[in-house]
Amino acid sequence: MSELNVSTSRHTWAYLNRVVEGPSPTLHGLLTQYPAEEIARGIYKGEDWIGPLRQATASRRDWLRQDEDLAAAEAVGARLITLDDAEWPGEEFARAFGFYHQGLVDAPATFDDQAVPPHSLWVRGGNLREAVAQSVALVGTRAVSRYGWEAGSLLAGGLAAHQWTVVSGGAVGVDTAVHEAALDAGGQTVAVAACGIDISYPARNARLFDRIAGNGCIVSEFAPGTRPQRFRFLSRNRLVAAMTSGTVVVEAGFRSGALNTLNWAEALGRVAMAVPGPVTTSGSLGCHQRIQDGRAQLVASVDEIRGLVGKVGEVDAAGQYELEFQPTPVQRLSRNELKVYDSTPPESAEEGASAEDIAAAAGMRVALTIHLLVAMQKMGVITRSGAMWQRT
Repeated sequence: MSELNVSTSRHTWAYLNRVVEGPSPTLHGLLTQYPAEEIARGIYKGEDWIGPLRQATASRRDWLRQDEDLAAAEAVGARLITLDDAEWPGEEFARAFGFYHQGLVDAPATFDDQAVPPHSLWVRGGNLREAVAQSVALVGTRAVSRYGWEAGSLLAGGLAAHQWTVVSGGAVGVDTAVHEAALDAGGQTVAVAACGIDISYPARNARLFDRIAGNGCIVSEFAPGTRPQRFRFLSRNRLVAAMTSGTVVVEAGFRSGALNTLNWAEALGRVAMAVPGPVTTSGSLGCHQRIQDGRAQLVASVDEIRGLVGKVGEVDAAGQYELEFQPTPVQRLSRNELKVYDSTPPESAEEGASAEDIAAAAGMRVALTIHLLVAMQKMGVITRSGAMWQRT
């Protein structure tokens, strides 16, 4: 039997990453009591004190592939980071999983075995902690519609323009749309993979992953060479939700897997959001159901998202709309002014009307009508030619 190489911290963590596939509540608990090197030796020797890990790692404990895994990561420009590293997003993980264990939300029972941080991460690209310090997850269906693509692109580009990092899963469909839009807007984006860091999945997004690594990062909890499997996507989703301030489902059918990420956002105390879709298709039924049930905030703009996930008072979405969609002069009229305005012939009419006729049509006193006509003339919504009045 070969000797376990724990000559460096990286070798120790690479061994643990390979033989204990996350998430692992047992390993997480042990790491609060023992050094990683001691745990690695305990696993390798199959010692009793490691508890359930002894049986869980029995078939893998002699997988001594640290050198190969570290080399495979280095070959694609990736590295292994742990809670000992400055770029480890420990604050985000502590808040998210700490919230879960307060028991404030009725989360699915299946989450209990997964609601722990990763024990290590493979990262390709920039500094992970800095990238997710101000971030929002945008996720959705792989079978994206034109509407979903445009909505995701609009939101991702707008968030990137306001220095928010867009986090998603790197899949085809909505994920691809939001990653590309964030990059095209000059922003950062993070892709959380459900496979080894050295695998481009889906293969068609290989170039996109290169772009992401150049202005953001790619993250994986799984050892190099690990193939994508359905259960790994579900594990991956918790990290997408945990590292971000909130999760937006852009487009999702009634049973879309993207809703699992929204479940995690709820469970981890993050803001759960959903974009409404057209009623003419079933592509957004999942979004509509969550909104209807009160489990997701309806969002339809970048400002609405920022208002929910940003600092209190940082963004007033209603105020932004007031600035963006200024009322017309006619919409500013009082009730009495509007009665007089509507009773005045339009400019397209052959001739205007006298103040007396307008007062009669509006059911108002002549003196008040004249006063209001003069006021609206100053506003530019009423014109006068001699004794005749018309509305613009």
